[in-house]
Amino acid sequence: MLYLIPTPLAPNPHLPTLPNWAESLLPELEIFIVENTRTSKKFLAKIPNINFDNLQFFELNEHTTEQEKSDLAKLLPTFSQDIGLMSEAGCPAVADPGAFIVAKAHTLGIKVVPLVGPSSIMLALMASGMNGQNFAFQGYLPIEKEQKKKKILQLYQLSKQGQSQIFIETPYRNRQFLADLIQFLPLNTLLCIAYNITGQDEFIQTQTLQHWQKNPPDFHKKPAIFIF
Repeated sequence: MLYLIPTPLAPNPHLPTLPNWAESLLPELEIFIVENTRTSKKFLAKIPNINFDNLQFFELNEHTTEQEKSDLAKLLPTFSQDIGLMSEAGCPAVADPGAFIVAKAHTLGIKVVPLVGPSSIMLALMASGMNGQNFAFQGYLPIEKEQKKKKILQLYQLSKQGQSQIFIETPYRNRQFLADLIQFLPLNTLLCIAYNITGQDEFIQTQTLQHWQKNPPDFHKKPAIFIF
Protein backbone atom coordinates (compact mmCIF):
# COMPACT_ATOMS: atom_id res chain seq x y z
CA MET A 1 0.00 0.00 0.00
CA LEU A 2 0.97 3.62 -0.52
CA TYR A 3 0.13 5.75 2.51
CA LEU A 4 -0.30 9.49 1.90
CA ILE A 5 0.99 11.14 5.08
CA PRO A 6 0.17 14.80 5.84
CA THR A 7 2.93 16.77 7.56
CA PRO A 8 2.87 19.99 9.64
CA LEU A 9 1.92 23.25 7.91
CA ALA A 10 3.74 25.43 10.45
CA PRO A 11 7.05 24.99 12.33
CA ASN A 12 5.32 24.85 15.73
CA PRO A 13 1.74 23.72 15.10
CA HIS A 14 -0.74 24.26 17.92
CA LEU A 15 -2.73 21.21 16.80
CA PRO A 16 -1.65 17.57 16.19
CA THR A 17 -0.85 16.86 12.56
CA LEU A 18 -2.12 13.27 12.58
CA PRO A 19 -4.75 11.49 14.67
CA ASN A 20 -3.39 8.76 16.96
CA TRP A 21 -4.60 5.92 14.77
CA ALA A 22 -2.75 7.33 11.75
CA GLU A 23 0.38 8.14 13.71
CA SER A 24 0.56 4.53 14.94
CA LEU A 25 0.98 3.31 11.35
CA LEU A 26 4.24 5.16 10.75
CA PRO A 27 6.60 2.92 12.77
CA GLU A 28 5.52 0.05 10.53
CA LEU A 29 6.85 1.80 7.41
CA GLU A 30 10.47 1.60 6.29
CA ILE A 31 10.27 3.15 2.81
CA PHE A 32 9.42 6.83 2.37
CA ILE A 33 9.13 8.97 -0.76
CA VAL A 34 9.52 12.55 0.38
CA GLU A 35 9.89 16.08 -0.92
CA ASN A 36 12.73 16.82 1.49
CA THR A 37 14.58 14.16 3.49
CA ARG A 38 15.79 16.49 6.24
CA THR A 39 12.38 17.91 7.14
CA SER A 40 10.75 14.50 6.79
CA LYS A 41 13.20 13.02 9.29
CA LYS A 42 12.52 15.94 11.63
CA PHE A 43 8.80 15.16 11.50
CA LEU A 44 9.31 11.41 11.98
CA ALA A 45 11.63 12.01 14.93
CA LYS A 46 8.60 13.20 16.90
CA ILE A 47 6.75 9.92 16.27
CA PRO A 48 7.20 7.25 18.98
CA ASN A 49 8.97 4.00 18.07
CA ILE A 50 10.51 5.15 14.78
CA ASN A 51 13.72 3.24 14.04
CA PHE A 52 15.78 5.32 11.62
CA ASP A 53 18.32 2.52 11.12
CA ASN A 54 15.82 0.64 8.95
CA LEU A 55 14.46 3.55 6.92
CA GLN A 56 15.01 4.34 3.25
CA PHE A 57 14.25 7.77 1.80
CA PHE A 58 13.72 8.66 -1.85
CA GLU A 59 13.30 12.32 -2.81
CA LEU A 60 10.71 13.59 -5.27
CA ASN A 61 10.56 17.36 -5.68
CA GLU A 62 10.73 20.21 -8.20
CA HIS A 63 14.40 19.43 -8.86
CA THR A 64 13.80 15.75 -9.68
CA THR A 65 14.63 15.05 -13.33
CA GLU A 66 12.37 13.10 -15.65
CA GLN A 67 14.93 10.28 -15.67
CA GLU A 68 14.96 10.20 -11.87
CA LYS A 69 11.16 10.10 -11.84
CA SER A 70 11.24 7.19 -14.27
CA ASP A 71 13.79 5.34 -12.15
CA LEU A 72 11.68 5.88 -9.02
CA ALA A 73 8.55 4.64 -10.78
CA LYS A 74 10.38 1.46 -11.77
CA LEU A 75 11.31 0.85 -8.14
CA LEU A 76 7.68 0.93 -6.94
CA PRO A 77 6.74 -2.65 -7.89
CA THR A 78 10.02 -3.96 -6.42
CA PHE A 79 9.25 -2.77 -2.89
CA SER A 80 8.05 -5.67 -0.75
CA GLN A 81 6.74 -3.38 1.99
CA ASP A 82 4.22 -0.58 2.31
CA ILE A 83 5.38 2.92 1.33
CA GLY A 84 4.84 6.33 2.90
CA LEU A 85 4.56 9.47 0.75
CA MET A 86 5.17 12.83 2.43
CA SER A 87 5.05 16.41 1.20
CA GLU A 88 7.16 19.26 2.53
CA ALA A 89 4.06 20.60 4.29
CA GLY A 90 0.42 19.59 4.38
CA CYS A 91 -1.22 16.90 2.26
CA PRO A 92 0.91 15.05 -0.28
CA ALA A 93 -0.12 15.09 -3.96
CA VAL A 94 -2.15 18.32 -3.59
CA ALA A 95 -0.20 21.16 -5.20
CA ASP A 96 2.71 18.78 -4.73
CA PRO A 97 4.98 16.64 -6.94
CA GLY A 98 3.89 13.51 -5.07
CA ALA A 99 0.88 13.25 -7.42
CA PHE A 100 3.24 11.58 -9.90
CA ILE A 101 3.84 8.63 -7.57
CA VAL A 102 0.15 8.32 -6.68
CA ALA A 103 -0.72 8.09 -10.38
CA LYS A 104 1.95 5.42 -10.91
CA ALA A 105 0.69 3.46 -7.91
CA HIS A 106 -2.78 3.27 -9.45
CA THR A 107 -1.40 1.96 -12.76
CA LEU A 108 0.50 -0.74 -10.84
CA GLY A 109 -2.50 -1.77 -8.78
CA ILE A 110 -0.97 -0.52 -5.52
CA LYS A 111 -3.65 0.50 -3.04
CA VAL A 112 -3.52 4.21 -2.17
CA VAL A 113 -4.51 5.15 1.40
CA PRO A 114 -4.84 8.88 2.27
CA LEU A 115 -4.39 9.64 5.96
CA VAL A 116 -6.29 12.41 7.74
CA GLY A 117 -4.30 15.59 8.25
CA PRO A 118 -4.11 19.33 7.53
CA SER A 119 -4.53 20.92 4.10
CA SER A 120 -3.78 24.65 4.02
CA ILE A 121 -6.04 25.04 0.99
CA MET A 122 -9.10 23.50 2.63
CA LEU A 123 -8.51 25.05 6.06
CA ALA A 124 -8.22 28.50 4.49
CA LEU A 125 -11.40 28.00 2.47
CA MET A 126 -13.28 26.74 5.54
CA ALA A 127 -12.30 29.85 7.51
CA SER A 128 -12.69 32.39 4.70
CA GLY A 129 -16.45 32.73 4.49
CA MET A 130 -16.14 32.31 0.72
CA ASN A 131 -18.27 29.90 -1.32
CA GLY A 132 -17.35 26.35 -0.29
CA GLN A 133 -19.85 24.79 -2.72
CA ASN A 134 -18.09 26.04 -5.84
CA PHE A 135 -14.38 26.78 -5.80
CA ALA A 136 -11.20 26.30 -7.84
CA PHE A 137 -7.60 26.03 -6.75
CA GLN A 138 -5.48 27.94 -9.27
CA GLY A 139 -2.04 27.30 -7.78
CA TYR A 140 0.54 29.84 -8.90
CA LEU A 141 -0.34 32.59 -11.37
CA PRO A 142 2.03 33.76 -14.15
CA ILE A 143 5.00 35.82 -13.00
CA GLU A 144 5.03 38.19 -16.00
CA LYS A 145 2.87 41.19 -15.07
CA GLU A 146 0.64 41.48 -18.14
CA GLN A 147 -0.04 37.74 -18.20
CA LYS A 148 -0.76 37.82 -14.48
CA LYS A 149 -3.15 40.76 -14.92
CA LYS A 150 -5.01 38.96 -17.72
CA LYS A 151 -5.35 35.79 -15.62
CA ILE A 152 -6.48 37.66 -12.51
CA LEU A 153 -9.18 39.51 -14.46
CA GLN A 154 -10.39 36.25 -16.03
CA LEU A 155 -10.66 34.58 -12.64
CA TYR A 156 -12.31 37.64 -11.14
CA GLN A 157 -15.18 37.17 -13.60
CA LEU A 158 -15.57 33.59 -12.39
CA SER A 159 -15.58 34.80 -8.79
CA LYS A 160 -18.41 37.22 -9.63
CA GLN A 161 -20.40 34.16 -10.79
CA GLY A 162 -19.97 32.61 -7.35
CA GLN A 163 -16.85 30.48 -7.73
CA SER A 164 -14.21 31.07 -5.05
CA GLN A 165 -10.71 31.42 -6.53
CA ILE A 166 -7.83 30.06 -4.42
CA PHE A 167 -4.15 30.88 -4.99
CA ILE A 168 -0.73 30.32 -3.52
CA GLU A 169 2.40 32.35 -4.09
CA THR A 170 6.08 31.94 -3.37
CA PRO A 171 6.33 33.41 0.16
CA TYR A 172 8.82 36.14 -0.77
CA ARG A 173 6.37 37.36 -3.45
CA ASN A 174 3.38 37.70 -1.09
CA ARG A 175 3.58 41.48 -0.88
CA GLN A 176 3.88 41.90 -4.63
CA PHE A 177 0.96 39.54 -5.26
CA LEU A 178 -1.23 41.54 -2.89
CA ALA A 179 -0.12 44.77 -4.57
CA ASP A 180 -1.07 43.32 -7.97
CA LEU A 181 -4.54 42.35 -6.74
CA ILE A 182 -5.04 45.86 -5.33
CA GLN A 183 -3.93 47.36 -8.64
CA PHE A 184 -5.98 45.13 -10.96
CA LEU A 185 -9.26 44.55 -9.10
CA PRO A 186 -12.00 46.80 -7.67
CA LEU A 187 -11.13 47.82 -4.13
CA ASN A 188 -14.44 46.50 -2.80
CA THR A 189 -13.39 42.95 -3.77
CA LEU A 190 -13.26 40.63 -0.76
CA LEU A 191 -9.95 38.87 -0.30
CA CYS A 192 -9.09 36.25 2.31
CA ILE A 193 -5.45 36.12 3.37
CA ALA A 194 -4.41 33.12 5.45
CA TYR A 195 -0.86 32.40 6.56
CA ASN A 196 0.95 30.15 9.01
CA ILE A 197 -2.22 28.10 9.35
CA THR A 198 -2.15 25.90 12.50
CA GLY A 199 0.91 27.83 13.73
CA GLN A 200 1.16 29.85 16.93
CA ASP A 201 0.82 33.06 14.88
CA GLU A 202 -1.95 31.76 12.59
CA PHE A 203 -3.63 34.56 10.64
CA ILE A 204 -6.88 34.22 8.66
CA GLN A 205 -8.92 37.29 7.71
CA THR A 206 -11.31 38.21 4.92
CA GLN A 207 -11.44 41.93 4.15
CA THR A 208 -11.85 44.22 1.15
CA LEU A 209 -8.84 45.10 -0.96
CA GLN A 210 -9.33 48.65 0.26
CA HIS A 211 -8.78 47.41 3.82
CA TRP A 212 -5.66 45.45 2.80
CA GLN A 213 -4.34 48.51 0.96
CA LYS A 214 -4.52 50.53 4.18
CA ASN A 215 -3.65 47.67 6.54
CA PRO A 216 -1.26 45.25 4.76
CA PRO A 217 -0.48 42.12 6.77
CA ASP A 218 3.05 41.31 7.88
CA PHE A 219 3.40 38.10 5.87
CA HIS A 220 6.65 38.48 3.96
CA LYS A 221 8.24 35.02 3.48
CA LYS A 222 5.34 33.29 5.27
CA PRO A 223 3.40 30.49 3.50
CA ALA A 224 0.09 32.05 2.51
CA ILE A 225 -3.21 31.24 0.83
CA PHE A 226 -5.22 33.90 -1.04
CA ILE A 227 -8.94 33.57 -1.86
CA PHE A 228 -11.27 35.99 -3.66
